[in-house]
Amino acid sequence: MKKITNETKVGVLAIVAIIILIIGYSFLKGNDVFSSENEFYARYDEVSGLGVSKPVLVNGFQIGRVSALTLQPNGQILAQFKVDPKYEIPKNTIARLASTDLLGGKAIIFELGTSRQFAADGDTLNANMQKNLLEQVQPLQKKAEQMIGRLDSILSSMNATLSPAFQKNFNSSFESIAHTMKTLEGTTKTMDGLVTSQSPRIASMMANLESITANFKNNNEKITSILTNINQVTDEAAKANFSQTMLNANKAVADLQATITKVNSGQGSLGLLLNDNKLYDNLNSSAANLNNLMIDLKANPKRYVSFSVFGGKKD
Repeated sequence: MKKITNETKVGVLAIVAIIILIIGYSFLKGNDVFSSENEFYARYDEVSGLGVSKPVLVNGFQIGRVSALTLQPNGQILAQFKVDPKYEIPKNTIARLASTDLLGGKAIIFELGTSRQFAADGDTLNANMQKNLLEQVQPLQKKAEQMIGRLDSILSSMNATLSPAFQKNFNSSFESIAHTMKTLEGTTKTMDGLVTSQSPRIASMMANLESITANFKNNNEKITSILTNINQVTDEAAKANFSQTMLNANKAVADLQATITKVNSGQGSLGLLLNDNKLYDNLNSSAANLNNLMIDLKANPKRYVSFSVFGGKKD
């Protein structure tokens, strides 16, 4: 047997190393030399953050990788994807370029379509691009910076406008509010302690109140009947008293009317006194004679009354 020379061994090792290097380089470029994969394409206007070997995902699950990026004459970038052939891709699937982290890393996300026709090897899919997280946050950041600037300007204007006396009063008001809140807190604690200490009495009162309410509820019909009876009795009494009062009043008015009629017709002493002029003149004459008698009695008492201490002769 012929002995293999060292030069042959070195040559074979060199060829194997070159093959391994080619395979490794091809694998690092995203090519799998040991399996056949379906190739799909998509065109993008901008692919910053996307590179070869970046994953192709469906709902977060990797089904392939980016195998090549080629700049086209019109400025677009043609991206080549290699996808495992066991996954069928609908023809209207959208290959969306999306951000995967805050550092700007990108990946291809397949939004599977609903078409019953499937894309064939070498087809170009519809492309769509999504802004990365930093690009989405930047408008909000600018708006926040503008709002902070305006708020700072407003606060500066208010600080320049407000007088020291107003600021002092404002601070004093806050101190008063804080003191009031402390006082209210103390009062609340006191009320809490009072309620805690009197909770047995309160529970007893609530139980009694509940019992009374239950009794009222159980005797509701009786109470209603009693109130109805009382109402009827009071109504009848009021009606009876009112009717009797009206009868008495009518009778009194009728008697007074009859008396006035008799007086006007000259009946009775009062009617004669009011209507008989002769009787009136006689009364006046009698009153005048009585008045003269009293005057003469005062002037000459001896004419009418005489007495003796020793029982002398009476005149």
